[in-house]
Amino acid sequence: MFRHKGENRTFLHNLRLATLLSFVAGVVNITGVLAVKTLTTNVTGHFAYFAEEVLKHNYLAAFTFFVFTIFFLMGSFTSSFIAEFVSKQNPRLSHVIPISLEMTILILIAAFGSQSDLSRIEGKLIAFFMLFAMGIQNSLVTNISRSTVRTTHLTGLFTDLGIELSQLFFYKKPEDVKRLKTSIYLRLSIITFFFIGCFFGGFSYKFIGIKTLLIAAFFLFVALLYDYIRLKFHVIKRKRMHH
Repeated sequence: MFRHKGENRTFLHNLRLATLLSFVAGVVNITGVLAVKTLTTNVTGHFAYFAEEVLKHNYLAAFTFFVFTIFFLMGSFTSSFIAEFVSKQNPRLSHVIPISLEMTILILIAAFGSQSDLSRIEGKLIAFFMLFAMGIQNSLVTNISRSTVRTTHLTGLFTDLGIELSQLFFYKKPEDVKRLKTSIYLRLSIITFFFIGCFFGGFSYKFIGIKTLLIAAFFLFVALLYDYIRLKFHVIKRKRMHH
């Protein structure tokens, strides 16, 4: 899921990555909305809020929305920097540290956070670090899939989906139709699992509140465990082939 990069990736690799991590993003998204009343998986809307608060002369609120974008950027930078640095030493571990860092942040927020408001320091900190975690995830997924998969926001997905659906009316060659249908299926899978994550996270929030983030962290752990088991399986298989 994580280990294959670039041209070594297949549709199935991307599909596994897309469905699991878009589900995680959906859970984080709805938890942020319910816990601190703001978006915590992307920064598009925060630029509009930033401009609105500046026009209202609410400069402290405007600064908060500006910092939201910075934390998402920092998460993306940190993820890419760690992945590049570790890949020089051990390419097999380049994804482990970023995903582990994202898991740790979500677990800490779940353990020590609570429903709050952006007017309070606690609410701001929760939003800051959730955006940082989603910046980590978005950067890692984008790098691994070479921008084929994005899991933390849907605007670009719906744009690409609309373009590809329209192209079905014009591209008639079998190989082009197959490529388009494969891409459409992948994008629909991301959108579907993001929505499932939102609904599942919203339902869970009614019972366990911000600890819903533990569910997101659990699925990240499952992803790492799955990759580890598959790696061990391939190592054992290769050893048997050589003997």
